[in-house]
Amino acid sequence: MKLFVTGGAGYIGSVTCEQLLAAGHEVTVYDNLGRGHRAAIDPRARLIEGDLADRGAVTRALQAVEPEAVLHFAAYALVGESMAQPELYFDNNVVGGLNLIEGMRVAGVRKFIFSSTCATYGQPERMPMTEDLPQRPENPYGESKLMFETMLRWYERIHGFEPVFLRYFNAAGATATFGEDHDPESHLIPLVLRVALGQRPEALIFGDDYDTPDGTCIRDYIHIVDLAQAHMLALKPGLRDAFNLGNGDGYSVKQVIETARAVTGHPIPARVAPRRPGDPARLIASAQRAHEMLGWRPQYPQLRAIIEHAWAWHQAHPRGYAD
Repeated sequence: MKLFVTGGAGYIGSVTCEQLLAAGHEVTVYDNLGRGHRAAIDPRARLIEGDLADRGAVTRALQAVEPEAVLHFAAYALVGESMAQPELYFDNNVVGGLNLIEGMRVAGVRKFIFSSTCATYGQPERMPMTEDLPQRPENPYGESKLMFETMLRWYERIHGFEPVFLRYFNAAGATATFGEDHDPESHLIPLVLRVALGQRPEALIFGDDYDTPDGTCIRDYIHIVDLAQAHMLALKPGLRDAFNLGNGDGYSVKQVIETARAVTGHPIPARVAPRRPGDPARLIASAQRAHEMLGWRPQYPQLRAIIEHAWAWHQAHPRGYAD
């Protein structure tokens, strides 16, 4: 297929582009390089440097490319930043998203794969989390993603769009070429690996008194390659639905640190810090719908494999894409 990928210079976008190209798809990346990395763009892809804030520019790009589908990764995704600067999230994630789908409407493109998030659910009512849970986000980041999901449902009803909502849990891992390089970094696995690289003095555990077996929060980690594979499966013509993407198994903060110690051979000192407001004790996905409707099966569900692949990339790129 001929595909238009926004945010292809970011972590998830770069790996998805790599996997799409390997499968024989033709990929055009649309990215302003504000939070992504030029070095993270697969050299087999075409790059259009542009901003979703400019509706005219994105419309012209879509008209020039004439893609069969759009995969949308270009969003801000830091919960803490969204609480401090909500305007950034509503401007980029909602207004920028509107500019994109209006450009698609004008260009006659209807298939849309949306990089959404489990943050749209807020505090879950039950575990594992299914797609029919109430969506009650607790921060502007999750709210902005839910607002865009709502917009897409109206475009489906009125303009014949085919939206697929892929609600991620905790993306992690790397390929041999592309990995995780955020500034600032807020994700547990790369932060722990930076301790092993000697770039941070210790790992922080935000609370050890949760109602979990070891007292630390439990999260569902999904390998970035498995995430990318789900996007390819979601390109199926006529498919319209929401899918949780996770392994269905959770690992605690202490388990992540212990596994990283085993993989890296580094002691990785850790210190308990106060809880962060709003952190649920457990977030675990039910991906049954993705299994049944997409035929999706994670290749790398084990935490050790996820950390091994991330560690290999960070060792090869100790300063991220600056190397």
